[in-house]
Amino acid sequence: MNPAIEDSLSLAGTGAPSVRSRGRYDTVVWAGAFFLSAFLLFQVQPLLAKIILPWFGGGVGVWTTSLVFFQVIYLLGNAYAHWLIGLRNSHWSARVHVAFLALSLLLLPILPSSAWKPVDSGNPALRIFGLLTVTIGLPFVLLSATSPLLQAWYAQYVRGKWPYRFYALSNAGSLLALLSYPAFVEPHSTTRHQALAWSYSYGLFVVVCAWLAFRNHGTLTASPSSSAQQSPNWTTLLLWAALAADASALLLAITNHISQDVAAVPLLWVVPLSLYLLSLIVCFENTRWYQRPFFLRLLAVALAGMTYALAPEFANAGPSLQIPLFCIGLFVCCMVCHGELARLKPEPRHLTIFYLMLAAGGAFGGVFAGVVAPRIFREFYELPIALAGCAIVTLICVTPSESNLVGTPFRRASFFGAAAIGALVLAFLPYLTASAHKTSGTMRNFYGVVRVGDVAAAPNQPARRDLINGTIVHGIEILEPGRTIEATTYYGLESGAAVALNEAHKRGSINVGIVGLGAGTLATYGRPGDRFTFYEINPLVIQVASSQFNFLRDSRAHIDIIPGDGRISLEHQPSQNFDVLLADAFSGDAIPVHLLTREAFQLYFRHLKPEGLLAIHISNKFLDLRPVVEAAAQSFGMRTKTITNDADQKNYIYTATWVLLSRQGSPWPEDDGNETLPHWSRSNIVVRPWTDDYSSLFKLLR
Repeated sequence: MNPAIEDSLSLAGTGAPSVRSRGRYDTVVWAGAFFLSAFLLFQVQPLLAKIILPWFGGGVGVWTTSLVFFQVIYLLGNAYAHWLIGLRNSHWSARVHVAFLALSLLLLPILPSSAWKPVDSGNPALRIFGLLTVTIGLPFVLLSATSPLLQAWYAQYVRGKWPYRFYALSNAGSLLALLSYPAFVEPHSTTRHQALAWSYSYGLFVVVCAWLAFRNHGTLTASPSSSAQQSPNWTTLLLWAALAADASALLLAITNHISQDVAAVPLLWVVPLSLYLLSLIVCFENTRWYQRPFFLRLLAVALAGMTYALAPEFANAGPSLQIPLFCIGLFVCCMVCHGELARLKPEPRHLTIFYLMLAAGGAFGGVFAGVVAPRIFREFYELPIALAGCAIVTLICVTPSESNLVGTPFRRASFFGAAAIGALVLAFLPYLTASAHKTSGTMRNFYGVVRVGDVAAAPNQPARRDLINGTIVHGIEILEPGRTIEATTYYGLESGAAVALNEAHKRGSINVGIVGLGAGTLATYGRPGDRFTFYEINPLVIQVASSQFNFLRDSRAHIDIIPGDGRISLEHQPSQNFDVLLADAFSGDAIPVHLLTREAFQLYFRHLKPEGLLAIHISNKFLDLRPVVEAAAQSFGMRTKTITNDADQKNYIYTATWVLLSRQGSPWPEDDGNETLPHWSRSNIVVRPWTDDYSSLFKLLR
């Protein structure tokens, strides 16, 4: 055991029970309860988010909404702990807590009911909250209460010792849970087995926690009314909450920002959250780790770098630069916020109110970034606001109250008010100075930010209109007369989508299903007598494609648009007898996981004619999804062909990778010696076929 932790568990005060006299066994039990509760607390978050992700479109909004839920419930857990510690009768506090622990066992195992699946494409935030409340609500409240509750009990049980190192220990358990999930848990077990294993572990936690409550309740008393340190005033409470709120808002805002470029998957979600927890561990394990002068200098660099990176022109830098930049910046900001919190922590008798304010601030920051911002902002403005907030709250912490600048309440308000205005102006400077040629329309909802902008002609390039979702181009229309319905981006004449549609057209008029609308570019391949059915989950995309682009309006095919998640819509429909079915739905820069499982492929084949073609768009800078598609095809005895076309920047054609699948013996696109259609050989990476119960991206990272 860590000597520092063991020392913190030792006795230092006369008249109190001796932990040493009870042996190392008690030490292990106390530490184990802290560690296990924190491990379970953070292992369940990516687990449940992954289970419900396919039900709500597979976007990053599912994770951010889930994270907001967990922060709010964490606040309730801390409020419950604060109330329980305030009870004068220690016998009753122990009995109440054990009763709730026993009641929570009735909710096991934590397997969400499929009855919560949505039936429309509206904002599902409330449904996600309800689902998680029913599935994990009470156990998560009790796990959230464990750290402050047991720390307060320990401070009374072993008088004279400061229990804050337990906070570092519990955060270490949280960090281990997060890092182990994508590396060890997710690749080797199904979500059902994960949920069952978590439920059994939670049962063990209930036994340990109940044992501690009953064994030590005789030594527990309510917090003493007198102390050398006065109770924290309202300004201190607000400062605690503000520091926690800004770190929480930065966590959600940066997670949302970087997830736009890769995919909405636990592998990416855990990186920012792990850095957030690491800063808590470092700052609360020992105050010497937070060297204020050093980290304040780093903070200035981090805030400046992230602010500059928000400029629209910087989006072309790509995820390989933006993800490390924002993750490092998040860690520096969290080190400052949590380092200042560690410097301001009170004595143990105020411990539960301290943690309550931290939880309140965390919930406030989460609600702002995850719930309020998508409803009131058209852009990701919560990120520059959080960056400015970090600068202001840090300035408050480092400015002495006796300074001439802030000596009186009026001067203090004027000084920090002016500083806040200056920080906000600097944070929004990239938006204020951005070129106006790409700001013709911006909209936002649960599924992200949709931008439409016209770009003037450039040398060797015609004028165009862009559809951008997050930071990814989802459609381009050439604005020159006679070229407005020309296929662009990922759908050029040599793309896999074009190959599949042209092959089907050899047999006459075709019936086509397309999961994912974008700007409606694929409608340009429609001919008289054809029927194209688009499935689109985002109402804003339907609105924009129908009103601001010509692909749908000028198509010669009959066009139908079905709102809602494509897979869920197909599940509720009878067989559509498609000649071609194209899966082209993207969340961030990758197709959602639930569209690549065996169950999804089985559904696709149910809607295809026997000779039909299935085309899967798998373009991605960081993930090689070809092995997943090939594994699914092999499990069904299907043939595959991977097609990657060359880019043509003059005509806005991007390199795109499509995998075509067909049944054995059905018509198949031939190469015909055309060297412009390079066909990849079968991938040499072998993966286990994904199912609704199992998926892992670890082997697929480029």
